[in-house]
Amino acid sequence: MENKNLHIIQQIVANACRFLLAVAFTFSGFVKSVDPLGFQYKIQDYLAAFGLSSWIPSFFPLLGGIILSGIEFSVGIFLLFGVRRSLASALALMLMVVMTPLTLYLALFNPVSDCGCFGEAWVLTNWETFAKNIVLLIASIVVFIKRRLLIRFISRKMEWLVSLYTLFFVFVLSFYCLDHLPVLDFRPYKIGNNISEGMLIPEDAKRDVYEYTYVLEKNGEKKEFTLDNYPDSTWTFVESHAILKEKGYTPPIQDFSITDIHTGEDITEVILADSSYTFLLIAHRIEEADDSNIDLINEVYDYSVENNYKFYCLTSSSEDQIELWKDMTGAEYPFCQMDDITLKTIIRSNPGLMLIKSGTILNKWSDEEIPDEYELTDRLENLPLGKQKQVSDTRTIGYVCLWFILPLLLILGIDVFIVRRLERKQARKKQLQQEE
Repeated sequence: MENKNLHIIQQIVANACRFLLAVAFTFSGFVKSVDPLGFQYKIQDYLAAFGLSSWIPSFFPLLGGIILSGIEFSVGIFLLFGVRRSLASALALMLMVVMTPLTLYLALFNPVSDCGCFGEAWVLTNWETFAKNIVLLIASIVVFIKRRLLIRFISRKMEWLVSLYTLFFVFVLSFYCLDHLPVLDFRPYKIGNNISEGMLIPEDAKRDVYEYTYVLEKNGEKKEFTLDNYPDSTWTFVESHAILKEKGYTPPIQDFSITDIHTGEDITEVILADSSYTFLLIAHRIEEADDSNIDLINEVYDYSVENNYKFYCLTSSSEDQIELWKDMTGAEYPFCQMDDITLKTIIRSNPGLMLIKSGTILNKWSDEEIPDEYELTDRLENLPLGKQKQVSDTRTIGYVCLWFILPLLLILGIDVFIVRRLERKQARKKQLQQEE
């Protein structure tokens, strides 16, 4: 009786850990799969922080990111359904064994601001990430040791179909979002957001709290003081230090600053305050931008000139690279410079196109989706393109889940009502034959 109770307790603990891992890996893999370029940038940050950028092929961050996010998602789904239990539990443990020491290093030395384990959907501090990984490491050890106690929801005969469809789904999703734009946008530059409002700090917002220390000297002796024990005028000031004690409110948008490349003038406010339409061509590194659809970009520029709309190309590249781009593409639109990280955050395409009005983002297009002459048939005021694109994260998540869950439910139905029923019939038939 005691052994049976112990077995039940072990099974409950193992399956609780299994579901915890399943949720964490599925969520982590999914949010990175819908933003493959964002994960690529994070891997590049890691390589730069560890001095490995020059040692790694340029294609690796993107390809490696897609594969890793696909593995994470698949491991989560395998654990959720109880398929490929040995493989899934082993991969989960391997990932946590690698990631836990890495996140401890990040927490101690802070070479990158956050690990990017949940993409832009949920940003954790490095210490929060390490604490999370400790919990998941313990859970993965339990699941690996007790993997035979994990309850199956799909029979062995059908688990190959679940495995193949999971891999097919996650990689198709990644390449779709790579070719177009992320189906879910977790960044502050999502459609419908106002850039000016995103830079504001509310009057009642909590401010950063600093502690100031002052180094002063007297008779060759240097000492540190605070405002509370600041000495008399016989001491000579040497230097001061400010230490952040409490972090205050940080606006979602902090580094949106546009500089005219010719005059050096900051024209951010002019562009954001314009009540008419403004096209912003985003090319964070113009020397790396795809020029296969340059004719469409030039058509959009010509259209903007004809209809008296503003058009700017924002890039972080040097003037020499800009001139080379002009010579190569025949670009006549004005160029402005902006921070590289900000540009990569605004749109996951190089180049990409954004339409704003009075600082509000109305629409965004990847290089493959730039509107053509058949769409730009009238002024924007009279076209659907001139209206804010209606985006619903809830609806998008619903559609994505529908495409993934419905086939799995179909597989589950076949498994329960056909495969397992046949197995039971065969088992009864075999039992009757043995009794005879």
